[in-house]
Amino acid sequence: QVQLVESGGGLVQPGGSLRLSCAASGFTFSLYAMRWYRQAPGKERELVAAIISYGGITNYADSVKGRFTISRDNAKNTVYLQMNSLKPEDTAVYYCNAARDSVRSYYWGQGTQVTVSS
Repeated sequence: QVQLVESGGGLVQPGGSLRLSCAASGFTFSLYAMRWYRQAPGKERELVAAIISYGGITNYADSVKGRFTISRDNAKNTVYLQMNSLKPEDTAVYYCNAARDSVRSYYWGQGTQVTVSS
């Protein structure tokens, strides 16, 4: 049974930090690129950050470059999103995604709420 379980969301003041985690099970984690998406109320889901299967290359949305860092631990089947200098516009539900484009295999987590507010 495939599972992606996000954790670490919550309420934080502007300028604060949060670290999201996504624990994977039920598939070969090391073969999958991992991505974090977010969806704010009334907006489309957007790609925030991505990391390839062995972790050597990362990509970020322009809106989070320099503030967010994606990383992965293949031994723990976990991907992380370190979020610093948070802004109110970062408020959204954050989703973990596993992607293996070569075989069109994709999995989604249930999402974790991040709210940035004073």
